[in-house]
Amino acid sequence: MRDRLSWGGDTAHGVVWEALVEKDEVWTSEEYGTSHQGRVATLLEDGSGAKPVYFDSNSGGFGWEVRHWSVYDGGTHPQRPQAHALQAQCSCGWQGEPRIVDWTTAGDLPFREHGWETAGECQDDWDRHVTVVDATTVPLPPELQAQLRDIAEAIERLGQDAPTAALKAARSLELIAARTAHGAAHDARGLDPETVAGALGLNTDDSRALLARYGRWSRYA
Repeated sequence: MRDRLSWGGDTAHGVVWEALVEKDEVWTSEEYGTSHQGRVATLLEDGSGAKPVYFDSNSGGFGWEVRHWSVYDGGTHPQRPQAHALQAQCSCGWQGEPRIVDWTTAGDLPFREHGWETAGECQDDWDRHVTVVDATTVPLPPELQAQLRDIAEAIERLGQDAPTAALKAARSLELIAARTAHGAAHDARGLDPETVAGALGLNTDDSRALLARYGRWSRYA
């Protein structure tokens, strides 16, 4: 049986929060991973960031710290402040425009419902941020980019009729990547780490890890 977190204590109306729900919502892109991981931050009226809210488990003995934007509804059990604005934030340090929460139109709707549109605006802000990041990375030759796109589409089509053949093709791509990136990783290792990271759209730690994987050396060396 799953543990549950109390949400205002109104269990008669099913107002409970399952522990399975994430403590926070984060967004990542396949290309940049945790180097550009976004989330919705909650701002209070004085402009400060809201601290995580601690919820006790109904089974007792332990609990969770939650900072998902939807918990900041001004509730008193447990004590949690009311959100003044929501803001997109990225693990790289970028911050979006604060989006003011309109509590006057909330009515009886819980914050997780009437605040959803505002949170969606924050995600749109982060999407635009990632687009800007992508534009600052080293460009691929158009012919190579087109070839990679054609190969990906061909493998997807192959998978519809012959999934094992598609897997073999994908495995071949992995082997090609490992073979062709080996020398490039060693050459890039001698360059300025921040320059390499910027060209890849990654932070320096993730960039070093990528070079180590392709160059086949320990990332801690």
